[in-house]
Amino acid sequence: MKSDLLSNIYNPADLRLLKEEQLSEIAQELRQFIIDVVSVKEGHLGASLGVVELTIALHYVFNTPKDLLVWDVGHQAYGHKILTERREIFHTNRQIGGISGFPKRTESVYDTFGVGHSSTSISAALGMAIASKLKGDFEKQHIAVIGDASIASGMAFEGLNHAGVTDANILVILNDNAIGIDPSVGALKKYLTAVKNGKNPKQNNIIKSLNFDYSGPIDGHDFPTLIKELNRLKKIQGPKFLHIVTTKGKGLQQAEENQVKYHAPGKFDASTGEIHLKSEENLPPKYQDVFGLTILDLAKKNEKIIGITPAMPSGSSLKFMMDELPERAFDVGIAEQHAVTLAAGMATQGMVVYCNIYSTFLQRAYDQVIHDVALQNLPVIFCLDRAGLVGEDGATHHGVFDIAYLRAIPNMIIYAPINEIELQNILYTAQLGLDNPIAIRYPRGRGVLPNWEVENFGHYTKVKIGEGYCLKNGTKTAVLSTGTIGNNVIEALNECTNPETIAHFHFPFIKPLDTNLLNIIFSTFEKIITIEDGAKKGGFGSEILEFAAVNNFKNKIEVLGIPDQFIEHGSVPQLQQLCEIDVKSLINLFQTV
Repeated sequence: MKSDLLSNIYNPADLRLLKEEQLSEIAQELRQFIIDVVSVKEGHLGASLGVVELTIALHYVFNTPKDLLVWDVGHQAYGHKILTERREIFHTNRQIGGISGFPKRTESVYDTFGVGHSSTSISAALGMAIASKLKGDFEKQHIAVIGDASIASGMAFEGLNHAGVTDANILVILNDNAIGIDPSVGALKKYLTAVKNGKNPKQNNIIKSLNFDYSGPIDGHDFPTLIKELNRLKKIQGPKFLHIVTTKGKGLQQAEENQVKYHAPGKFDASTGEIHLKSEENLPPKYQDVFGLTILDLAKKNEKIIGITPAMPSGSSLKFMMDELPERAFDVGIAEQHAVTLAAGMATQGMVVYCNIYSTFLQRAYDQVIHDVALQNLPVIFCLDRAGLVGEDGATHHGVFDIAYLRAIPNMIIYAPINEIELQNILYTAQLGLDNPIAIRYPRGRGVLPNWEVENFGHYTKVKIGEGYCLKNGTKTAVLSTGTIGNNVIEALNECTNPETIAHFHFPFIKPLDTNLLNIIFSTFEKIITIEDGAKKGGFGSEILEFAAVNNFKNKIEVLGIPDQFIEHGSVPQLQQLCEIDVKSLINLFQTV
């Protein structure tokens, strides 16, 4: 008879009423529950399947939410969410108005720290543990679960380095599955592999040398071993480190065998695991593939070209170059700061370096961009994938701040192509030689030109730095757009009833700005509307307002973009509608001007 224990588990207090021998049944049900929901609603699958036993064991042994549990990376936490009063609403995961795909403090008392970017758990849990000591609470437990290759990040080691000289009551659990989104890389990964295989590093232990009570490695899918060890560690004061070994995608054969694809597989058959493939015939290419294929083509012709990515070779499509030119394409792991300064070092030696980082993750290396690249005016080429609203991953992943935070940096060129042709042309132009660093921002998802690969691939045109241009003439109002959001303007103008009054200008260069074109626009049109898929505060529209103020133009100016708030998760069309930069909202606006 099929068991049905999960339906009676509302929170961890219910879980703790079960006998230990019942936990394997709960694990089976929880794993299937995750599979059933994610197969239909999509989301991050493999990481959460891999920590099902650990999730149950943690909530069974520790007194959550009084004991504080921090998940890192956040997409491991689906099972945690289901067991902590969100099982009945888990089907809303990552959907607009629903629960977040990552732990979020405002969502639940069980989510002790908001996470979306990696490697923050040790510092956060240590901060909590030190605070507990200062408040005289010596019984509270503070647990950081760090996995999916997050341990290799510099910030994780900063936290370990500090924790090792405190008496804080912190337990760091390394969920060692040897993979992030792509397979883990680097010397630390080799060290951990040797430890798991019983080689000499187990005696010469790096974690013990940092003053942690180290135990492991143990099987992270073995309940008796897990629970026994967690109960033992609960009684030990000071910094502790538990090394567990898990299989990402555990319980779904295809997810275990193809861990990269099943990290976030989209919709799939819950019973067979087969992914529902969408026909890609006549569809535009993904911008990431335009980047990846273009720099591979360029690198074959220019031996100075180097590619760097911090742990996103598949997501960024740098993997094309890594597969064909592995000695010139580098995955440096979850280490954005290192990636940027590594690129700077290579640039000092005359190499042409494409540093591909998701827009939201470049935030983690802001000082390096300023201090190591821009201050020295090194022509590093930053390729900012996932710029703008990215959809269901939500506020932690939206790349909406890059225009604002890069525009303030001297020497920085900022470019936002409107389509695939402009992207490949700026990638080509950058390797011809620039006097400054450049940031090229482009969105997640597909472009707008179905036949790009057939008609345009490999045919490059040099871009003139700092030039904008007119896409459509008009008589009364000028719409100024930058980047791919300009395609919404094009579509809206095609559908509104008064297109003859509205002109449309595209500014691929946000910096340097085409001031000659702006002087013409401001001298010609009564009203100016700017639109961007970035933050309005300090962004492209702010730049236009600054231009008008400095030059004493009195035109009416309306700025459209991302409002001064963190935007939730949902589909990109839904979020564009929320920010009033979708086609329908633009049509309504244009009808009134």
